[in-house]
Amino acid sequence: MKTVITYGTYDMLHHGHIRLLERAKALGDYLIVGVTADDFDKSRGKINVRQPLEERTEAIRRLGIADKIIIEQYEGQKIDDIINYGVDIFTVGSDWEGYFDYLKEYCDVVYLPRTVGISSTEIREKDCMVELGLVGDSGYLHKIINESQYVNGLKLSGVCTKKPEKFSGAAELITDSFNELLDSSNAIYVHALPEKHYELVKKAVLAGKHVLCESPIALSKAQCGELFDLADKNGVILTDALRTAYSTAYHRLLLVIKSGCIGDIISVDSVCTSLKDHTDLQKKDLSSLWNSITAWGPTAMLPIFQLLGTDFVHKDLTSHYIDETSRFDIFNKAAFYYPKAVASMKVGNGVKSESELIISGTKGYVYVPAPWWKTDYFEVRYENPADNKRYFYQLDGEGIRNELATFVKSVERGQNDFSIGRNVSLKISEVMENFAADTDVRVI
Repeated sequence: MKTVITYGTYDMLHHGHIRLLERAKALGDYLIVGVTADDFDKSRGKINVRQPLEERTEAIRRLGIADKIIIEQYEGQKIDDIINYGVDIFTVGSDWEGYFDYLKEYCDVVYLPRTVGISSTEIREKDCMVELGLVGDSGYLHKIINESQYVNGLKLSGVCTKKPEKFSGAAELITDSFNELLDSSNAIYVHALPEKHYELVKKAVLAGKHVLCESPIALSKAQCGELFDLADKNGVILTDALRTAYSTAYHRLLLVIKSGCIGDIISVDSVCTSLKDHTDLQKKDLSSLWNSITAWGPTAMLPIFQLLGTDFVHKDLTSHYIDETSRFDIFNKAAFYYPKAVASMKVGNGVKSESELIISGTKGYVYVPAPWWKTDYFEVRYENPADNKRYFYQLDGEGIRNELATFVKSVERGQNDFSIGRNVSLKISEVMENFAADTDVRVI
């Protein structure tokens, strides 16, 4: 009996896939089909696959062509599978010509011509194209521009900025008119100064545009709630742009902790800082800069509110300003008190600290090294070090790539698939409002 094996994502199964599988089956007597797992696809850059693994696997099963279906989960698995299943022929589409020649050491390798004019990528782009306009003056938008090229179904439509010199490499996208950007886009990414978020988001939502807004969405809970209500009324997606929530390691960290492996959570300590020269800050127009609480507060509060909830009973906030007149904070330390837990955050945009995340429980604790918001690694630690576990996950695009892909899927489905609940967004805006009003704030 001659055994044949092939692999694929098989997203949005189409005639090209079926023809390729039929020709693979004709090469031998027994066909094994490997369906790539979601995480493995992400590691190969395919982060906007429309269908989950279960749906893609079931679609292959229903065809009745495969004699056996397996899941491809890790790099190098093809060699293991060829050896373990006694494979005679490995086959794949001709667009991979030469790429898998290294497998010839283990079996015959056959490249089959693909069906011309049909691909899952083309189908995805035809079915859903998000034309995303960017607004803001921050160099951070360069990361959005770079990461957008990896997301299927997403096309940049323009950049609205008052500082075009920062975007010399994207001159063809530049405009100084927000109205023009709205006309050429069906979705908007907002990374302006926080005090401008409410106005920009409201205008975009009223124009029927989907919005991904750098957190905080607004500087008051009432304004944030109003924007969510308007988004619902106008049938558009609105959510925070918080890249950390979409990094694989952070997402898995939440799942591991919620499984109960460290027992009851008693404390969450979150630190986010970046060093700025005080003298340099004093020379600048401070009104054009993100201060400490808006720049780092949302990220630092994210694990606190997602693990302990937003119903804390009291909070204390201590702030340090660059001087007495500017009210520009370069450091904040906050404590959030819950009925059976406590959390703390330190954020600094001019004061440096060890930017780590520690979640303490009744059975053990989780340690995430600095900078924790960009980590690809965390540890679960116990009283007996022999019981410790380490978790490693690939980090692509600091979480931005996955964030944009989730946004595209949300727009396509007409429902918010984001990992950040509205209760978290509203609570972040409430803390910003309290800070501005000096509620529960001590100045040092």
